[in-house]
Amino acid sequence: MDRPLLNRRLAAFGTTIFAEMSALAQRTGAINLGQGFPDADGPEEVREAAVRALRDGRGNQYPPGPGIPELRTAVAAHQQRFYGHLGLSYDPDTEVLVTAGATEAIAASLLALLEPGDEVIALEPYYDSYAACIAMAGGSRVPVTLRPSPGTGTYHLDLDELRGAVTDRTRLILLNTPHNPTGTVLTRDELTAVAELAVERDLLVVTDEVYEHLVFEGEHLPLASFPGMRERTVTIGSAGKTFSFTGWKVGWVTASPELTAAVRSAKQFLTYVSAGPFQYAVAEALALPDGYFTAFRDDLRAKRDILANGLTDAGFQVFRPAGTYFITTDIRPLGEQDGFAFCRALPERAGVVAIPNAVFYDHRNQGAPFVRFAFCKSTATLEEAAGRLKRL
Repeated sequence: MDRPLLNRRLAAFGTTIFAEMSALAQRTGAINLGQGFPDADGPEEVREAAVRALRDGRGNQYPPGPGIPELRTAVAAHQQRFYGHLGLSYDPDTEVLVTAGATEAIAASLLALLEPGDEVIALEPYYDSYAACIAMAGGSRVPVTLRPSPGTGTYHLDLDELRGAVTDRTRLILLNTPHNPTGTVLTRDELTAVAELAVERDLLVVTDEVYEHLVFEGEHLPLASFPGMRERTVTIGSAGKTFSFTGWKVGWVTASPELTAAVRSAKQFLTYVSAGPFQYAVAEALALPDGYFTAFRDDLRAKRDILANGLTDAGFQVFRPAGTYFITTDIRPLGEQDGFAFCRALPERAGVVAIPNAVFYDHRNQGAPFVRFAFCKSTATLEEAAGRLKRL
């Protein structure tokens, strides 16, 4: 056939960098600090809740399309528990939708809310599925670049650049805070400016907040809690990041009834339903005591510091993250310029796998010298990786 089999919207994406680097880790026996999955399961009581659901026959057949009532109620209770003081609450019957992880939530939201040709502003570097989902929805991607602040070891959002990116064709802002891969946690002032811009220009906002419980400095503030944003924001959460069960693929959307119904219209023709027994387990996980969430954050903060210190000792410039479980580094102090070449050689040089940040950019040159490491691993694994990296 002369015509390409893959449609032109997806032709540019190919195999994800995560698949390539994970295969490289397996082939070389390197420590995989590339893909963001933990190397140990989450709480035993949550895993046992899934086993109990399987044995009791709960969720083994199709669960309700919007998600089981127990989980929708638990998501609403979670939002009230952690953000009720900000005036945020949701009706579990009309304002909560369970999805096959956050990735489906993002895809369904964009497929539901975009018309072909609509522009979507996204903060680059960004999680690679954003670009693919915008393309599948027929939208046009408009990146606004987060840049390192000189001398601070952090990234910042240029609000003037954000305002300048909005045109008459802009439909939606796709926001991620805490931010993967930079670890940036947007401040109250930054989020206030985003909210004011969205209201002024009548924009929708989809917020990816899957790392909400992994904030080490500052605080997580849901954009939906800001004035004028409740009715125009789709908020996305996930069990995988908070409870270390990434393979279960349980996520959710919280939004106004109108926005939730729109996202559900697209979602029902993607997976329709998923993860039946795991939904019951996640409902129990969301009700864990405050001590779990505090210990989870403190454990990852300590692991961040182990890896950040090891990377610094190895010669990297380290951008110590305020949130998430990823660290971005600059490889130029090591005499390197090309993150792709560096990451492909790193398993042989040091027995460690990382991800080149350039894959998260439209402006590839902006991300060329930056490399991302994941620290959602055991302390022993991180200490071993830090020791290996000293070979550089």
